[in-house]
Amino acid sequence: MAVIKMRDIENLSEKEIEEKLKELRIELIKKNLVGNKSSKVKAKEIKKAIARLLTVKK
Repeated sequence: MAVIKMRDIENLSEKEIEEKLKELRIELIKKNLVGNKSSKVKAKEIKKAIARLLTVKK
């Protein structure tokens, strides 16, 4: 779920963006708890998706 493209984000409403941010932050916390190498790669993708959402939000 972490890979979100800008064109998809631009079509979301403000409320949907907030919901996605909450979901991604929870998913990031779960990935950080696991701590293996593949979860670190996934965590990086999640962080990028969060950054994209925050960019569009501003």
